[in-house]
Amino acid sequence: MKSANAKTDKAVREAGATGEYDGTGAGNEGETDYKKQVNAAREKGREEHDHRYLLPGSSEHVECGCYLQGKHNTYNGIAGPQQLWSSGSKGSVTEWDGIEQKKRDRHRTGSKYTTIIGLSMVVILLVGCLRRGLFNAADMYPVIGMTGVIVALSLVMYSRGARIPEQAEPGFVRSKSMHLRRAGLLLVAFPAAMMLCYAVHVWAGSASTQGSMHEMLRWSLLAMFALLAALLAVSPGGVRWLACGWQLAGSVLVLSGLLAVCGVLPLPYGVMRTADPEISSAGARLGGLLQYPNAYGAIVGMYALERLTAAAGVLAGRAAPARRLFAAVLPLMPAQAALLLSESRGALLATGCAAVAAFALQRRGARVPLLLALATPLACAAWLYRQLAAAQLAPAPVPGLLAVAGAWAAALLGTLLLCRLWHSGARKCRAAAMAALVLACIAAALMAAASTADRFAAGVGTGTSRLRMWRDALRLWNEAAWLGHGGDTWRTMFRAIQSSPYVGGEVHSGLLDLALDTGLLGIALLAGWMLLTLRSIRCFAPRLLPPVLVFVLHGAVDFDWSFALAWMLVTWLAAWAAALKAEADFMSPPPFTKHNSTEASPVSAADRIQVSAYGTAGYTFALKPASQPCQSRRYSSGSPKRSTVPAFVCVDVCVRACSCIYTGIYTAFSHRISGESKRYALLLLFACWLGGTVCMTALHTWAELEYRQAREEWVSKETRYEHLSSAYRLNPARTDVAIALARTLPHQAAAAVLLNGLSYAPHNFELYSELGRLASLAGNGYQAGQYWTEAIALNRYDHQTQSAALYWMEQTAVREVRQGRIEQAGQTAAIGVQIYDRYQKLAVQVKAEHMRNDRRFLLQASAVTTGENLRRMAAGSFGRLLDLANKLK
Repeated sequence: MKSANAKTDKAVREAGATGEYDGTGAGNEGETDYKKQVNAAREKGREEHDHRYLLPGSSEHVECGCYLQGKHNTYNGIAGPQQLWSSGSKGSVTEWDGIEQKKRDRHRTGSKYTTIIGLSMVVILLVGCLRRGLFNAADMYPVIGMTGVIVALSLVMYSRGARIPEQAEPGFVRSKSMHLRRAGLLLVAFPAAMMLCYAVHVWAGSASTQGSMHEMLRWSLLAMFALLAALLAVSPGGVRWLACGWQLAGSVLVLSGLLAVCGVLPLPYGVMRTADPEISSAGARLGGLLQYPNAYGAIVGMYALERLTAAAGVLAGRAAPARRLFAAVLPLMPAQAALLLSESRGALLATGCAAVAAFALQRRGARVPLLLALATPLACAAWLYRQLAAAQLAPAPVPGLLAVAGAWAAALLGTLLLCRLWHSGARKCRAAAMAALVLACIAAALMAAASTADRFAAGVGTGTSRLRMWRDALRLWNEAAWLGHGGDTWRTMFRAIQSSPYVGGEVHSGLLDLALDTGLLGIALLAGWMLLTLRSIRCFAPRLLPPVLVFVLHGAVDFDWSFALAWMLVTWLAAWAAALKAEADFMSPPPFTKHNSTEASPVSAADRIQVSAYGTAGYTFALKPASQPCQSRRYSSGSPKRSTVPAFVCVDVCVRACSCIYTGIYTAFSHRISGESKRYALLLLFACWLGGTVCMTALHTWAELEYRQAREEWVSKETRYEHLSSAYRLNPARTDVAIALARTLPHQAAAAVLLNGLSYAPHNFELYSELGRLASLAGNGYQAGQYWTEAIALNRYDHQTQSAALYWMEQTAVREVRQGRIEQAGQTAAIGVQIYDRYQKLAVQVKAEHMRNDRRFLLQASAVTTGENLRRMAAGSFGRLLDLANKLK
């Protein structure tokens, strides 16, 4: 206790210097009083030192983030880390100090600030669920405005709290600001960097300026959401709000889908119906609120896995009450049933792989409870899926609800029975539980395989089409490998480079989509952020790792990443892990330093709390005597040994490098810029960001409203022109607005509007088609041929564009003949013949090579007639046309 004694002596000397010590008289009485005062000060210093650096009862151990019952670690953090004092072999539960207990209770419950920001985040997440996962830009606009206002208010409240002393309201703790700068940087850095990438594309030009602006607004929304999540993660009581929001979002998605299937909840496009056995074996697939079955299946799989690992932690405890078991198992069956009803093979495969990873991450004592929590709900979900699939996801409301209720009740009772049998301790009971577990898994596998056999037997045509898409996408990405083409690259340019007539407005790979938009720069940012997030979750909340794996695996082979809701949920999980870590740090003593090393504490150096690269203690740790072995080697981060897995070693090196870079930049700016200047610079930066985002969103929303009013049938021509002009002024990058406005203008003005639209979308075939139509109406055959040739090059597997080009080239030749320009008419007809020959050759190639013809690309009969007329005109046979022109005169 040298450090404590030194501090005590210093305190005594200072007390004497200030006159508080009055034992200045000579003699034995003064010396005795001095010794008594010194001893009292030293004893007080020791007590303060023990209270600050040593936990009450040094012979016991504590594990944060785990739920301890007896000697069994259930590894459960459903509503946040719970901390219990478990006695080893030297005593009973130690009572906490009253003041510290009150402080910790206030930290768990949070403050008004935590309540406001937590409630706001839950509302934003639920609105994202209800607005189709924020896939379309029009669905994002209201959410962006609402989030911007909430972020501004939250930052004002947080800045006020940062200036309040630490003894003030626990919701505004100044010491948490450092946590925000480091943990919050990880959450906000990636979406903010992606927002800047798309902003550069908007400024420098891209394949679609409108698409780049949409993506910039999307990532700005995600950055604001990540900032709110970071503020909530470091706020007292934030863990409870994060757990509550996750439960509410998952429940809304799952229950709304099941109620839509039963016909109770009217959900337009919630169930996708098709007669193609390659797409659905039951003839219908559940898309839920997202209206896309694959993305819905992936997100529901994330929720199901998180609930599964949480339930496994509860089931591992011997003395868990029935109500706790009931609450833990309650969401499992409906979540798994919704996953099966989506019929997403990719989501099922990704969820299965993540479930295997969850099983591997569990300690040995929790692996069997994981299977116990999985077996019965999965079997009941498979039975429910078979019943609803037989009715093509359209059962009568009452039988459908009865089937759901019966499967749900059977899953709950079966899981509780298996848990009681397993924890009874008798060999026969455990053998019966294992036999029932195996039978339930086999039954679930057989029922699921029998229901999906037709789809697998129909072939893998969709998989072949995706392979062609990915091959074409790689070829397109190679044209701008470093920085990409900007937002909506695939949606804008895939028609020009597709090798077969497949339908693919989405590339069905989030990784390739990001590479096409932002190049290797975006891939590097994604890889760094994902590795850091996985490492953080693995260290601080391993049970949240499987849902993130589902997001990564399925997003790589589908376009889940185009839904802003999917990124919000991953950000939510990362913030949840950070909040668990922050709460564990608050509940624990600070990490040992050189001033309170082994000389000042009976805890050995090997048992010190490991400090992570973020500057704080890890989420799961243990303080044990040196002779007591660690119960779980996998989940114990108290050991000074780090993981030797090469991937995580590389991640650790990257984390340390980023931390050093951050520390260097922060130190440099701290020394060069004063605190007041930094405050105003940061305020200006946030004001520009939030203000620019909200203003751009408002302009786009206003333009959308004007365009919708212009499309109403009852609107007059003058009113339609006013609405279109207003929408075009507000957002000139929208090609649909430019085309609609051009059709209400004279030729010269319309051409100017369309040419200006090409500066925002140089690869838009609709603009070239409209320009070709205008040139044909003006009788300019050569220019019309150039525009139509470019439009076909950008959309060659579209028979409508091909036929329209031939039609307008014929009309142009007729006008030129009528005007007496015979030579120009022949040249126009020759251009039309070239277009027809390429069209005919491409149609023959598609038919000869047996390509997958999703776009129904064929040589139309009308195109054949028009092509033959153009061929005769090109050969100089204008007799029939001259007669027609004379009649028209």
